[in-house]
Amino acid sequence: MASGGGTVASLWTEVNRCGQNGDFTRAIKAVNKILHEVKEDVTALHCKIVCLLQNGSFKEALNVMNTYSKILGSELIVFEKAYCEYRLNRVESALKTIEGVSEQTDKLKELYGQVLYRMERYDECKAVYTDLIRNSQDEYEEERKTNLSAVVAAMSTWEKASPDDLGLSETTYELSYNAACTLIGQGQLTEAMNKLQEAEELCRVSLSEDLDITEEDIESELAVIHSQMAYVMQLQGRTEVALQLYNQVIKLKPSDVGLLAVTANNIITINKDQNVFDSKKKVKLTNADGVEYKLAKKQLQAIEFNKALLAMYTNQADQCRKLSSGLQSQNPGHPRPVLIQVAQLCREKQHSKAMELLQCFADQHPESASGIKLTMAQLYLTQGHVTKACDILRSIDDFKHKQGMISALVTMYNHEEDIDSAIDVFSQAIQHYQSEQPGSSIHLALVREAADFKLKYGRKKEAISDLEQLWKQNTNDIHTLAQLISAYSLVDQDKAKSLSKHLPSLESMSFNMDVDELENSHGDLMLLIKGKLPKNYDQTANPDQERWLPMRERTYYRGRKKGKKKEQVGKGTQGATSGAASDLDASKTANSPPTSPRPGSAQASASTSAPAASNIVPPRQQKPATAGPGARKKAPQKKKKGGKGGW
Repeated sequence: MASGGGTVASLWTEVNRCGQNGDFTRAIKAVNKILHEVKEDVTALHCKIVCLLQNGSFKEALNVMNTYSKILGSELIVFEKAYCEYRLNRVESALKTIEGVSEQTDKLKELYGQVLYRMERYDECKAVYTDLIRNSQDEYEEERKTNLSAVVAAMSTWEKASPDDLGLSETTYELSYNAACTLIGQGQLTEAMNKLQEAEELCRVSLSEDLDITEEDIESELAVIHSQMAYVMQLQGRTEVALQLYNQVIKLKPSDVGLLAVTANNIITINKDQNVFDSKKKVKLTNADGVEYKLAKKQLQAIEFNKALLAMYTNQADQCRKLSSGLQSQNPGHPRPVLIQVAQLCREKQHSKAMELLQCFADQHPESASGIKLTMAQLYLTQGHVTKACDILRSIDDFKHKQGMISALVTMYNHEEDIDSAIDVFSQAIQHYQSEQPGSSIHLALVREAADFKLKYGRKKEAISDLEQLWKQNTNDIHTLAQLISAYSLVDQDKAKSLSKHLPSLESMSFNMDVDELENSHGDLMLLIKGKLPKNYDQTANPDQERWLPMRERTYYRGRKKGKKKEQVGKGTQGATSGAASDLDASKTANSPPTSPRPGSAQASASTSAPAASNIVPPRQQKPATAGPGARKKAPQKKKKGGKGGW
């Protein structure tokens, strides 16, 4: 028995030495020998589980825990079990394991934050890290702050939440990178680029201090920052520079499959329907194993949408339909899968079917009807049905009183010569702003446009109410008053005379000029009017008093002298004169019938054609997925190496 005890003691010494050296494979062998001698030893089982975790054998470790669950108990190995489940991407199980504990240790809270982040429950995750930073004092404070900044960046990017100022000092490149992601989520692209440049500099300085790190290692670590820089450039419209930077990241072949997938996706969005061969190569990078665990749901969604669009651009109609139908079943309320299907149908000239699909979706999902109806209006315009397009646009409650919508409707009705409908659009918009924002700049601008439109098309009587409203707002507006008097002169002359009293007097409008002197003036004034004077101009001569009248109306005009027209010999057919040619032209004779109008001439048809419209534009590709703040999140710490029982 003593001999057995000595053997076990020496084995524990071996386990301790292997653990300190990081040789966990040999440590497992020693632990197995201990378990052979002392079966169901709790400490040995615990050590074996930790060694398996260190070697990345998470399934085997979980099997050991499940096999000896009664011996080990739930409280002893709760962290190890939850960690294995987390690393095996069983986040729901990991969450259940953690929340099943009565009291959480700090290391379990760290893991809890990671699980909540993976599940995109950012508010709860933020609360966990804030509590840890407030109540912990150890060497992991920097990692916790990095993770908290990643949560804030995710909330800004995916939930468009306004971040709180948590006072996180950007002393590391991870913190600067996450701060840049937050700025991108807020749309502050210039500031985000500056912050990314700071992160790049901090990264270079930090890594260059380690002599064991090569330049290739530094560039690999910088890949996520460079990809995010390219994303900002792409949003700024600098697509050529962005494309170059994206391709540089791809050439580095970073080990992060999530980074590769996002970068490849963003290249595809730049290529669109061009360079499809390159896009087909890049799309393979988005299908790598494990991508679904590295990216946020919206990033994965964007990638899937772009796969369907790429299938459409490469004329893979069946594949496009298959992908878009799958996306619609996964995201039943999202309009983009339907728009992709509609774009494919339009490429196949099946406009009626496309319209039915849009109408069906708009009826089932009224919250997305506005965007869908805009597409329906575009389809109608493509087919030349302008009035139908107007009817659809006027049915969109969210946009019907917007200035851009009013302008578009008036333009289209004007093209169709439907002046009454155009005026009705103005009237409804004016009534809306009269009740919601009376006297506002938008309200008065619409009244002015309506009045000018009515006057332009001879609707002076209808313009009176608009002009009166404008003049009451500004009684010093002489131009509006003059328009109002002109309009009343057709319907109520007494009212016109009454309003004319408000016009300024001639004395107040005079400029103290002598009219006679002005008419007889020349010299310097002529220089102003004519610019360069003729060479034979006589400055001392009196100007012609009738110089402003047309020549035929002047008293001294005697008409032109009449003379016979000379025959033009040699012009036209050899030996013929122009007079003879005229005699031979049958169309010039009195009995000749009028010629028929040429096809397409103004005489051929009195109807107006519909406005030209290009084929329906496919739905724009999803915004390129951001490189994501999650790439800079610190992993939860494993248990430290130590002696027997201290693992």
